[in-house]
Amino acid sequence: MKITVENAVARFPEYRFREPLSWTMDHDENWAVIGPNGAGKTLFTDLIQGSIALKEGHVRHEGRDGSEVSGKIRTLVFRDIYSMAGIRSMYYQQRWNSQDASESPYALSLLDGFSQETVDEYASLFGIGPLLHKRVISLSSGELRKFLITRALMTDPDILILDNPFIGLDEASRASLESMLAALNVRKGLQTILVLSQTKDIPEWVGKMLPILDRQVLPPLSRAEFFSDETLNRKLFPEAASSEPSPGLAARLADLKSRTRTEKAGDDYRFVLKMKDISVKYGGREIISGVDWEVRKGECWALLGENGSGKSTLLSLVCGDNPQAYANDITLFDRRRGTGESIWDIKKRIGYLSPDVHTYYLEDIPCLKVAASGFSDSIGLSGECSDEQYAIAMEWMKIFGASHLADRSFLRISYGEQRLVLLVRAFVKSPGLMILDEPLHGLDAGKKALAVKIIEEYCSDPEVSLIYVTHYRDEIPSCVSHSKVMHR
Repeated sequence: MKITVENAVARFPEYRFREPLSWTMDHDENWAVIGPNGAGKTLFTDLIQGSIALKEGHVRHEGRDGSEVSGKIRTLVFRDIYSMAGIRSMYYQQRWNSQDASESPYALSLLDGFSQETVDEYASLFGIGPLLHKRVISLSSGELRKFLITRALMTDPDILILDNPFIGLDEASRASLESMLAALNVRKGLQTILVLSQTKDIPEWVGKMLPILDRQVLPPLSRAEFFSDETLNRKLFPEAASSEPSPGLAARLADLKSRTRTEKAGDDYRFVLKMKDISVKYGGREIISGVDWEVRKGECWALLGENGSGKSTLLSLVCGDNPQAYANDITLFDRRRGTGESIWDIKKRIGYLSPDVHTYYLEDIPCLKVAASGFSDSIGLSGECSDEQYAIAMEWMKIFGASHLADRSFLRISYGEQRLVLLVRAFVKSPGLMILDEPLHGLDAGKKALAVKIIEEYCSDPEVSLIYVTHYRDEIPSCVSHSKVMHR
């Protein structure tokens, strides 16, 4: 397919770029659309698909014979996971409640419209065969992404638009996806547009780059031109260019901790976490078996493992979300689970961000209120916060470079911007234990660098402990000195 955009201007101002848009994607080309969070990348892909009404100009899709074609572009945007059948009726924590989880459909049932031959072919290409017989709600974040990408490919599109497809995938799955897309380009002529927020995710077989910044589409570049243009890369991701924390960061964090510290005098502990011979089962399927783990106060850990190895399940036991915690030998803050503490007693000492929190945070409220909901550990704002709590939340948004989002609806910002706001939410009460499960998902290269600096500074406090989950080892903060690897 060939896409031609000529002097396109959206009918409604909220969908417009700074200038009329002109761009061409020729037959057989593969493109990377790259830029920081909130730059307008998703707006661009919506426009080239013809899903935005135009005031001026036109968008044309042509086949090789020059005739106009339609319906052959497929888009996968992961922030819309919750609209998928089998997901939209679910709620946060349902995954950990076996009775409610049994109401979720099996992944295979979401492929009913495809022939068995097609299912077998694509399941083999991406190695998702074992996932098809699991319930959708039990899939890990990475497994769910692999399933959705494979399902999109089964529709046999001419052009596939993937929004940050590599985040959440382990190293082997990222390599497998790259190889699969390249192979389908050769075998079936599949053209791909990758919407990316960091340059390291651009595969070698993508030859065309389209930088977007502040709702302005910059001139297209070849791969070689883009990677050699250091000035452009600094312009796209300015925070990534500096290796030093912002001036005064340590003092600002110390002030916020003094205003929100949850520990009381004499409420000391030696161990944040002790687990002994942990086992989690759903039906006849064992998710975790024989896990032992101790985290001392002030220690910073990386929790690693492939997609589906049980990392998020293990953390759900710590955060009070999984009822199977009561059937296991778990001690938190030197207190054995099940000895009278409430879930909220546990949560008040933990700052938590995970893919599940993001997936089910569907509140159409201002981002400042989303950040402030961290004080009550709620999805949405449970009760009204005090003026001081809002002031603290706003200060954290400034530290993370997100203050411009304070009054905007959470559901109307980009996926990466949402993740940034939820990261702020984890910090607002200055907890003694930070549990960050893939916290940098969707953040652009600059915001990732900024977030890592903040995490490192925050965790330099000997009273703070960290459990950090990632599939990118180069994103592990320097404060991490211990690691635990989970296996299937």
